Amino acid sequence: MTIARRKFLTSISMLAASSALPLQAFSFGNNKKLKVALVGTGIRGTSFWGKRLVDEYSDILEFVGLSDINPGRLEYGKKYIGVSCPTYTNFDEMVKTAKPDLVIVTTKDSTHHEFIVKGLEMGCDVLTEKPLTTDETKCRAILEAEKKSDKTLIVGFNYRWSPYATKIKELLRSGSIGTITSVDFHWYLNTYHGASYFRRWHGQVESGGSLWVHKATHHFDLLNWWINSEPSEVFAYGDLEFYGKNGPFRGANCRTCEHKSKCDFHWDITKDERSMNLYVDHEEHDGYIRDNCLFREEINIYDKMSAQIKYVNNVVVNYSLTTYSPFEGWRVSFNGTEGRIEAWLDIPYNKNIKLNQAEMHAQEMAQSEDQEFHIEPIIVHKLWKEYETVEVKTEKSGHGGGDSRLQDKIFRETDIEDPYGRTAGFRDGAMSCLIGIAARNSIQTGKAVRIDSLTDLKPKKKGVKTLLRM
Repeated sequence: MTIARRKFLTSISMLAASSALPLQAFSFGNNKKLKVALVGTGIRGTSFWGKRLVDEYSDILEFVGLSDINPGRLEYGKKYIGVSCPTYTNFDEMVKTAKPDLVIVTTKDSTHHEFIVKGLEMGCDVLTEKPLTTDETKCRAILEAEKKSDKTLIVGFNYRWSPYATKIKELLRSGSIGTITSVDFHWYLNTYHGASYFRRWHGQVESGGSLWVHKATHHFDLLNWWINSEPSEVFAYGDLEFYGKNGPFRGANCRTCEHKSKCDFHWDITKDERSMNLYVDHEEHDGYIRDNCLFREEINIYDKMSAQIKYVNNVVVNYSLTTYSPFEGWRVSFNGTEGRIEAWLDIPYNKNIKLNQAEMHAQEMAQSEDQEFHIEPIIVHKLWKEYETVEVKTEKSGHGGGDSRLQDKIFRETDIEDPYGRTAGFRDGAMSCLIGIAARNSIQTGKAVRIDSLTDLKPKKKGVKTLLRM
């Protein structure tokens, strides 16, 4: 192994182990590049973990293999990403033949564990998209493989890296409101983005673990990171009252539906060239329909969710997720012994502006380098004093600027210590998805679920650190 790759792999191991530790510097120079293999050539795999890596990091890494169960989508993905590496419908064959240093997992959520475990067992570092996995049994399998392996597992949590989320972390860690005692966190998915989950495989719990896991793992990871603690117990409510069997009519898919003229949720996939090329053109291989009816009977996830989360450090969180809101956005409030912080994004009437709800998610997912910046407020209110408005320079595309910062940290800036501890390893991925798994189990049993009853991981209160001033 060359010096460049060895330094990179040492650095990436230290990143996952503890981003608080001083990181070894490395430089790639002209030596052999990091060998990367991708499994799962869907929308996220081909764009963020595919084409963007080629566009931004080709000087330091190279793709040596792409894998997917759908051969048609696999070949399209190869062209879209812009690589000339071999393609494989068998993951094991790819790893044995291509011998990658790093495996990136962007498959259906319910199969993440399969490729994470195999990747670690076959001697590769693994980077997986969120969520880590979808149930406690699969989480235990990953835990066992991680314990036995000397390789590294990183979870691609990008929300931590946005400037707005980072400013919240800075204010909390600086002690601006004293000790955190409770949090209210509410996320709103609109009838464009929210509805899309019910069209896709995410609408069935056996594929995505429900939105408690697929979507809310983002939010739970933010909470764990902001609060600087780990969850101990969860009690939740949830139901399916809007989508699925509750719809007034249903069809095979949007393209052929006889109700398209009167359905407010009709989506004409034929006008989306990317979706046509990536999904529709290759339906024959695996039967996956991207424009499924969101009122189909087999949908079995929740569309309204609410939970109370108790943390090891005694913080209590009230969380909710709504999937059919008129607007897309979120609010969070932190109560502390010395005051309160209030933050929000994309609440339209707070700025008295009109947001194009139909295009919001596409803008957030875009990997544009030509950013449009905005100033967003955070309110810090001290006890017995007037409130202060902290203004934060934010960006919209790439998940609020988190995408590019995450990848830069993983692939270029591992020699620079991050005072905010934003890199997420196995434990972070586990603790975030276990909250959602516990919430789902709580709804089914009607009882509170302890996190330590799900796996061998014992929640712990993290140490207090002094924030490094930038």
